[in-house]
Amino acid sequence: MKLIYKKERIYVKPAFTGFILLLAILFGGCVKLDEEVYSEVLEETFTATEADVTALIASGYTPLRYIMGWQGLFDLQEEPGDIMITPTRPNGWDDGGTYKRMHFHTWDNEQWQCRNTWLTCYEAINNVNRVMSQIQSGSLPIEEEQSVKVLAELRALRALWYSILCDTHGNVPLVIAYNDELPKQSSRADIYKFIIDELTDTDVIENLTEVVDQTTYGRITKWAAYQLLARMYLNAEVYSGTAEWEKCILACNKVIACEKYDLESNYKDIFKVDNEDSDEIVFAVPYDNKNGTGWNAHMKQLLPAHRDVFNMTAQPWGGSSANPQFINSYDSQDKRFDATWLHGDQLNATDGSVVMTLVNKMPSIYDCEFEEGYRVCKYEIEAGCKSNMSNDLPYFRYADVLLMKAECLLRTGNSDEAAVLVSEVRTRDFDDINDAKVTGAELLGNTTIQYGTLAEDGTIDSPGDQSAVLYGRFLDELGWEFAAEFRRRTDMIRFGVYQTKSWYNHEPQGAHTILFPIGLEELNTNSNLVQNPGYTGG
Repeated sequence: MKLIYKKERIYVKPAFTGFILLLAILFGGCVKLDEEVYSEVLEETFTATEADVTALIASGYTPLRYIMGWQGLFDLQEEPGDIMITPTRPNGWDDGGTYKRMHFHTWDNEQWQCRNTWLTCYEAINNVNRVMSQIQSGSLPIEEEQSVKVLAELRALRALWYSILCDTHGNVPLVIAYNDELPKQSSRADIYKFIIDELTDTDVIENLTEVVDQTTYGRITKWAAYQLLARMYLNAEVYSGTAEWEKCILACNKVIACEKYDLESNYKDIFKVDNEDSDEIVFAVPYDNKNGTGWNAHMKQLLPAHRDVFNMTAQPWGGSSANPQFINSYDSQDKRFDATWLHGDQLNATDGSVVMTLVNKMPSIYDCEFEEGYRVCKYEIEAGCKSNMSNDLPYFRYADVLLMKAECLLRTGNSDEAAVLVSEVRTRDFDDINDAKVTGAELLGNTTIQYGTLAEDGTIDSPGDQSAVLYGRFLDELGWEFAAEFRRRTDMIRFGVYQTKSWYNHEPQGAHTILFPIGLEELNTNSNLVQNPGYTGG
C-alpha cells in the first residue's frame, strides 16, 4: 500500500487493496479464521514495509483536508475576525444567522463551525491513537527501528491536532490511549503543557525525519515540529498565562539553521495550483480535485459570475468578501493586495468583456449586493476549476518562521532586529526596495486599521475602543502577509484586538469569546465535560 501525497494525494492506491484485506483479517475481528486460507502471509510472518505503515498513518493526516471545507477550521478562524465577512446576499447566505453569529461573537453550543473543528480533531486523534496502540501492542508487526520513527511522527501529528483544540476550545479531553473509557477534561494550560512536552521529548524530536523531499511531503518532519513548537511558544501567554518569547526564537532558529527553506521570490507562487515544489512550504496539506478532495472554500468566496471570469467548470456561490476597513489599510505599492484580492472590473476569460465590477463597499451584514466586497484570489483558480481545488494548503511556511522570530524580538526590546526580518519578508512585495523596508519604530506603532463599526455609507458609525494597539503595526503586517490563511482570529487574540475592538458590524462581547463553547451534544454524551466560562449548557 502506498500513501500518495501528490498528485493522487492522500488516498489508498487501489492496486494495494489486498493489504487492506489483510489488515481486516488481522485486526478487524469479524472474519472467520477456520475457513480456507487464501494467503500465506499470516500475522506471525508479516512484516510491514515503509509504504504499508505510511498508508496506516494516513488516517491521522486525511482529516486535515476539512480545514478548507464547508464550515471547517478556515471559517472558524476567519469569520470571527476583522478581515472576512459573509453578509446576506440576493441569493441568500443568511443560513439561519450562522455567519452573523460568527461575526457578532454570539455563537452558542450548537454552532456548527465550532463543533466541526472539535469533531474533526478527535476523529484524527482517535485514528492516531489506534495506530499507536496497534504498534505498541505488537498487533502491527513492524521492526523496532521503524516503530521508533513512526511513533515519533504520530506523537508529533497528535500534538498538531491538540494545538488546534488548545487554540479553539482550550479546556478539552486529553485522550492519549485507544480505549472506550469516557475521557476526562483537561485545562487549557495542561493541554498546552502536553503539546510542549511531546514536541520537546527526545523520543519525538530526535526521531523525526530531517529529509525534505517528495517522500516526506505532507508529513510532519523535524522542521515542521519545530515550527509547531514555535507557534505554541508564540501563543504561550494566551494558552498558559506565561510568555515564552525566547523559547519561540530558539525554535524558529532551528528551522532557519536547517537551510532547507527559503522565501519564494514571487508571493503568488506559494499558492499556485502546482505548489508542491515551493521552497517556502514547511508543511502542506495535499489536495486533489479528484482523489484528495475537501477544498471548496473558493466556492463560498467567489461569485457565481466568476465562472466566466476563470472559465470554471463549477459555479461558485458568492458569499464571503473582505471588510473594507482591512482593505483600506494596504500600502498602495504592496503587491500582496493584488495577489490576495479580486477587485474592480472582472473580465470574461473568453472575450475580455466586463462581467461585473467589485467595489470596496459592504453596507451591512444584513444586506449586500453581489458586487459589494472584494473577493479572495490568493489561491490560484485554474481554468476549468471544479468545486474542489487541487492547490496544496501551506499549513506552515517559512515566512511565518521569520515573522514569529520578528514578533518575539519586538516584544523583547529588539525592534530594530525585528525590522530587518520583516523587511526581508516584504522585499518580494514591493518594486522599490525602499518601500519594502520598515523600521523598528514603525513596528512599535499603532495599527493602521481604522477600527469602529461602519455605517451604511462606509463611515465610522461607533468608534468603540480607540486605544492604541501595542505593536499594532506589526499585527497589520501579519494581516497583509497571511490574509485568508486560517489564522486571523489567533493573531488578533494575541494582540488583544479580538476581544476589545469594534469592526464592520461587530462590537466586543467579552473576553470569554477567545474560546469557543463545547458542543451541546458533546456535553450530553460526556458527563466529565464542563462548559467553557461565559456559555450556557453543561
